[in-house]
Amino acid sequence: MKLSTRLTALLIAITTVVALLVGWFAVSTSSRADYSSLDDTINAVIASGKGHPLTALSSALSIVQQNNYDLTLDVVGPTGSVTQIVSGDVPLTRSPSMADVLHSLAHVRSSSNLPGFRYRSISIGAGDYLLVAKSTGAIADRTHQLVVRTIGVGLLAALMMGIVARLFMRRDLRTIDELIAFATSVAHGDVQHSIPPAAGSTDIRELQTALSQMVQSLQKTIETEQRITKATQQFIGDASHELRTPLTVIKGYAELLSNPGLTNAQRDRALERVQKEVGRMDGLVNDLLFLAEVNEMPLLEGTSVDLSDLVSVNARDFATDHPERTVVTAIEPGLRVTGRLDFLERLVVNALSNIARHTGEADTVRISLHLEGPRLEVRFEDSGPGMPGNTYGARPERFQRFDNSRSRATGGSGLGMSIMADVATAMGGVMTTSKSPLGGLALAFSFPCATAPPR
Repeated sequence: MKLSTRLTALLIAITTVVALLVGWFAVSTSSRADYSSLDDTINAVIASGKGHPLTALSSALSIVQQNNYDLTLDVVGPTGSVTQIVSGDVPLTRSPSMADVLHSLAHVRSSSNLPGFRYRSISIGAGDYLLVAKSTGAIADRTHQLVVRTIGVGLLAALMMGIVARLFMRRDLRTIDELIAFATSVAHGDVQHSIPPAAGSTDIRELQTALSQMVQSLQKTIETEQRITKATQQFIGDASHELRTPLTVIKGYAELLSNPGLTNAQRDRALERVQKEVGRMDGLVNDLLFLAEVNEMPLLEGTSVDLSDLVSVNARDFATDHPERTVVTAIEPGLRVTGRLDFLERLVVNALSNIARHTGEADTVRISLHLEGPRLEVRFEDSGPGMPGNTYGARPERFQRFDNSRSRATGGSGLGMSIMADVATAMGGVMTTSKSPLGGLALAFSFPCATAPPR
C-alpha cells in the first residue's frame, strides 16, 4: 500500500473515531438530561403529596392536570388490585405489582416487570399506594435518531477529512512520488538526471535536500573511484615498466657474465652495472613501500615536531655537502607541526635532493620557513632550469619526470615529488609548485601550525 493511501486511511480512521467519541458523549449527555427531566417530573408529583397521605392523590391529580403532564397514575391496593386513575399517552402494558410499589418508594425506578417506564410510588393511606409512571419510549426514539445522525455526521466528516487531506497533501505526495522515481533511477545506476525541485512542506524540502546531498556524494564517490581506478592502472603500468627496465639490464649482464671469454675489466664493469641496477630497484621498491605507508596514515596522526629545527639542521647539512653552492636561509624559530618526524624528514631530504639532482653548482638555493596566520609555510627555491611552464601547480603523478628525460642518471625514479605531495596531504598540508623569483622551481609546503600564533 502506498504512503499516500495509508496516510489518507489513517486520517479517515482518526476522524471517524473522534467523531464517534464526540457523538457518543453528546448522545450520552442528551439521554441523561432527558431521563433527569423525566425523573424530576415524577418526583414533583410525588412531592406534592409527601407527608399528607389523605390528600396525596388529589394533590397529584391537580399537579398533573395543571401542568398537563403525560403521566399514568395507578392506585395499588393492599391485595395487589390496580385501579388506573389517569392514563398517559403510552399506558402501562402490565399492571404494577406490590414489589414494584415497595421498591420505588424512595427513588424513581425502572424494572423488567414494567419495561419502557420509569415510576415511583407513595402511600396514600389505608394500605393503598399511588404509583406515578411515565413512558421512556420518546427518549429512546430521540436517542436512536441522535445516534443515527451522529454516525452519519461522523462518516461524512471522515470523508470530508479524507478529501481535504488528499488535496492538501497532493503536492507533497506528488513530490514524494517524483523523489521515489528519482531514487529508483539512481539505484539502477543513472546518476546524471537532476533531482526534482523542492516543493511542499518543510519535511519534503528537507528530504529533497538530503537526497540531493546523498546523490552528489555518490557522484563524487563514483568519480573518485573512477579516477583511482585509472590512476591504479597507470601506476601498475608505470611500475611494471620501471621494474622491467633494470630487470632487463640485469638479465643481459647476467648472460654476459656467463661468457667465459670476458676479460677481468669487462667482468668488473658488468658486475658494477648489475649492482647499480639492483640498488636502483631496491630504492624504487622502498619508495613504493614508503608511499603505501604514508597513504595508510590517519590525518594528522603523530606528535608535535619542531619543524624549524628540522629544516635548519638539513639546510646546514646541505650547505656543508655542497660548499660550492650559495645557500640562503630565512627560518623562523620555534615553529612546530603535528606529524611524524621520519615522514617530515623524508620530505625535507627529498626536496633538497631534488635541488641537488636537477640544478647546477652555480645555482642559488633559498630555504625559508615562516608563519602565515594559523598555518606555516616552508619553501625550497632554486635558480635552476625549473620545470616546463604547463606543469607548475599540477599535482605530480607517480613516475613523472618533469625534465621529460628517461635517463636515470638525471631523471630519478619519478617518485620523489609524489612522496613529498603525499606526506604533505597525510598531515593535513598542501604542496604547491610555482616559478621561483630566483628563476627556477619553488616548492612550497603549507601545514597547520601546532604553535600558538603570537598575539
